[in-house]
Amino acid sequence: MSSERAGDRLASVTSDQFRHACGRFATGVTIASVLDASGTPHGLTVNSFSSVSLDPPLILICLGHAVTNIEDFRAAGYFGLSVLAEQQRELSDRFARKGHDRFNGTPWHPGGTGVPLLDGALAEIECEAHHRFAVGDHDILVGRMVAARVSEGEPLIYYASRYRELSR
Repeated sequence: MSSERAGDRLASVTSDQFRHACGRFATGVTIASVLDASGTPHGLTVNSFSSVSLDPPLILICLGHAVTNIEDFRAAGYFGLSVLAEQQRELSDRFARKGHDRFNGTPWHPGGTGVPLLDGALAEIECEAHHRFAVGDHDILVGRMVAARVSEGEPLIYYASRYRELSR
C-alpha cells in the first residue's frame, strides 16, 4: 500500500474552478453588520452563512481578510445579520460595493444589542461573538444567537453568479 495521498496525485483546483463549483450551491443573501468603536455602523453582503448548533444556538459567517472593515468585526462583541427578502436585491448590490458609506440613506434600526439591522429583512439575527479564527484567506466568525425576529416573504437567492427567484 502506497503512502502517497490522493491529493498529492491530483492537480490543484484553480480559483475559477473553485468559484464555479461552489456557485452551484444556491444560497440566501445576508448583510452582516457591526458597530465600530465610535458607534458608526458598517456592513457587507455575505452569503457564506450557516447554522452550526442548536444547543447552544450558533451560526457562522466567513469574511475575507481583505474586507475593509474586518477589524471592526474582529473587535466587536456583537454582530448582526439581516436575511434579505426577494425585493432587497439593491441592498445586496449596495453592500457588496466598496468605497462608499453603505448605510447612508439605507433604512435600518438598532437591535437590542445595538447592532444595525436592515428594515424589511426576512430575518434579523443578533449574535454575541463566540469564536473567531483565520482559515485560508478568510476569518470564520462564530456567533451565539441572542435575538432573532422573522417576517413573512420570499428570500433573495443567489445561484451560479446570478440572483434567482423561487418558482411558485
